[in-house]
Amino acid sequence: MNYPAIAGALLFWLLAWAFNEWLVRQRFQSRTAASAARFAVPLLFGITILVLWEGIVRGFGIPSVLLPAPSMIWQRLLNSVPTLAADFRQTFLKSVLTGYALGCGLGFLVAILIDRSPFLQKGLLPLGNFVSALPVIGVAPIMVMWFGFDWQSKVAVVVIMTFFPMLVNTVSGLAAASHMERDLMRTYAASWWQTLVKLRLPAAWPFIFNALKINSTLALIGAIVAEFFGTPIVGMGFRISTEVGRMNVDMVWAEIAVAAVAGSVFYGVVALIERAVTFWHPSIRSGRA
Repeated sequence: MNYPAIAGALLFWLLAWAFNEWLVRQRFQSRTAASAARFAVPLLFGITILVLWEGIVRGFGIPSVLLPAPSMIWQRLLNSVPTLAADFRQTFLKSVLTGYALGCGLGFLVAILIDRSPFLQKGLLPLGNFVSALPVIGVAPIMVMWFGFDWQSKVAVVVIMTFFPMLVNTVSGLAAASHMERDLMRTYAASWWQTLVKLRLPAAWPFIFNALKINSTLALIGAIVAEFFGTPIVGMGFRISTEVGRMNVDMVWAEIAVAAVAGSVFYGVVALIERAVTFWHPSIRSGRA
């Protein structure tokens, strides 16, 4: 057992924890300094987790086949850039983004149609709740048989996973405008389309962006899991399943790290767009205060 490694990791964790506790209690006059502090707290927390992880693995001599050290995963990342880039292109750029756009777009359009038809609202929404509960491991093999082994079948899985969260949230958002506001639009002789664009859609934006943020993670999960059931010799899911069989756990963690970073950036981009579009919402205004 390597006691200095364990002690060093614990000491770093205590110091970082104390600094973070001090940092979150500060009230900065400058907005730039306040933003930097908000960014520094999660960054330092993440670094602390990595240092503690490294110290525990080295200190207790944990075999790399069970849990590789972060330094080992980083070395694998540096040595496997072409492979990781090809997997990222296949899974994220082709499957995730295409399926995300199609699933969210179709869910939004169908929600508009449902809003115009009480029959569809009572018939399709319960079906949507049923389909959204289907496990991806059951849907993925069927999509592979229907659409083949390439990225098109993964797009189909992503569409299924993202369609109904967008549908349900958009329908709920379109109903968020109060009766008083709708009555006011009628007194202005506004058409259904004008009421939709000027009142109901702005009220629905928080619900729609909630679905977009949820789907940004669901899409990546669905595409990776779908690749376990048939894919060309490229892709994050293919690489994870293959390298686990070869006991190359560091490569598995490298793929997980790439997927985590891609998913976090994707989520962050959607959240930034939400702040720009729904700047008037109380949650956004209170976050800027």
